[in-house]
Amino acid sequence: MSTLLVQSAPTWEFEIDLPENVRFTPTAFKELCSKNRNLQAELSQDGNLIIMAPTGGSSGWRNSKLTYQLEAWIMIHQDGVAFDSSTVFQLPNGAMRGPDAAWVRSERWEALSVDEQDGFPPLCPDFVLELRSKTDSLTKLEAKMEEYLANGAVLGFLIDPQQGRAHVYRPGKAPEVLTQPEALSGDPELPGLVFQLAKLW
Repeated sequence: MSTLLVQSAPTWEFEIDLPENVRFTPTAFKELCSKNRNLQAELSQDGNLIIMAPTGGSSGWRNSKLTYQLEAWIMIHQDGVAFDSSTVFQLPNGAMRGPDAAWVRSERWEALSVDEQDGFPPLCPDFVLELRSKTDSLTKLEAKMEEYLANGAVLGFLIDPQQGRAHVYRPGKAPEVLTQPEALSGDPELPGLVFQLAKLW
C-alpha cells in the first residue's frame, strides 16, 4: 500500500502536482476520503487534489460564531439546512468543495436520496461563506467564490479578517467589497439573514 506523507507547507494549503495523465475523479476522491477519515481535502475541477490544514484557534473561533448565526436564522425562518466547514459538496462542474459555512434550501436538500445526503451532496449550496485565515491565499479564495456562483450559488460572503474586509458575491455582479462592516445582510436573497461581524475584526 502506497502512502503520501505531507509534513508542512508555507501556505498550509497546496495542490498535489500530479503527472499530466494522472487526475483524481470524484469517485477516486470519495474513496481516498473514505480510507483517510482525518484527511481535509478538496478536489479542483481539473482533478487536482488540494490538501487543507486543520483550522487554527482564531479561525475556529470566528467560524463557530458565523455558523451559529446562520443556524439561528434557520431556526427563525424554518427553511433550509446549514452546514459547517467539514462538509464537502460535489459541484456540477465536478469539483469537490468544502466552504466554511453553507446553506441549502429545504426543497433541494429533501430532493436528494439518503445516500446522497450521507455522502458528499451532489449540488452547490445556495449560500456559501468563506473565512480567510492567515495562511489562506486571497486569490484562491476569490476564485472559489466565483466557482460557487458559476455552479449555482445565489449569494456568497468572503470574510477576510486579515485585511479587515468583507466581499459580497452575487451572480452577474462585480463583488462588493466592504471595509470592516459591523454586519452583513443576506437580503434580498436570504431575507432576514444578518451576520454580526463587529467582534470578528
